[in-house]
Amino acid sequence: MNDLLDIHTTVAAALGAGQPVVALESTIITHGMPYPDNLAMARSVESLISQGGATPALIAVVKGRIKVGLDDDERDALAQTKGARKVSRADLAYAVSQGENAGTTVAATMMVAHAAGIKVFATGGIGGVHQGASESFDISADLIELGRTPVITVAAGAKAILDIPKTLEVLETHGVPVIGYGTDALPAFWSRWSPHPAPLRLDTPAQIAAFQAARETLGIEGGMLVANPVPAAHEIPHDEMAGFIASAQADLEREGITGKAVTPYLLSRIVDLTGGRSLRTNIALVENNARLAAQIASAL
Repeated sequence: MNDLLDIHTTVAAALGAGQPVVALESTIITHGMPYPDNLAMARSVESLISQGGATPALIAVVKGRIKVGLDDDERDALAQTKGARKVSRADLAYAVSQGENAGTTVAATMMVAHAAGIKVFATGGIGGVHQGASESFDISADLIELGRTPVITVAAGAKAILDIPKTLEVLETHGVPVIGYGTDALPAFWSRWSPHPAPLRLDTPAQIAAFQAARETLGIEGGMLVANPVPAAHEIPHDEMAGFIASAQADLEREGITGKAVTPYLLSRIVDLTGGRSLRTNIALVENNARLAAQIASAL
């Protein structure tokens, strides 16, 4: 993969000096929200990581090149790209071979981060087992990637639109530790609490770093998921959120939307149903995850 990676000079310098680096996915820019809000969010998250003492590395595909860190012009152009592909493990190489622009999902970002030598990754929420997966078999590649790629992923739990118990079962099957950061209950993206217990709990970045060091010493492969609750001031409580999700899910089924379009549709529909409130929560949780990821990278 290294022949296809363009590592930004600031990222390369930090990696060469053994300094903390945090990877960021680019579907937040290409598929998360419209321009210029997506650009402002990317800049904000990168700034928070820098303020936390780490170097941000936004990962994307630009004209068929895999970028690890973008310059200002590349970031601006990506934010304004219409119809960019959303790539995971299955089609990352396709976007490269066809010279496309693409946003990387959790799975693709983990792959690239690991190839570049980055150990920590911040995102909003991971993909997982979708509602009705017993019929559709719609299970995100993010879960499989977490089981085989040694990158610590900081997220606000699995997206609450998913079947969270089944998502936890798949993660357990693939040997992925799921850590509630300062909480015994698994966060549910927009909500700090869910009825699902967090399998493990750690309360400091140093504890997470020590856990990862022990995993490496034991030769345990794969990554870990750190589930970081959204700040209380920005959360939408679980019971309230459940009603919005049910309405959005009903609309999805009525319109027959499937595949990669499911998550973007549901998130967009929930923004409409909440009058924009869920989008503000989404921004707050991504920023919160960036702060924690910088602390974990520094602790490592």
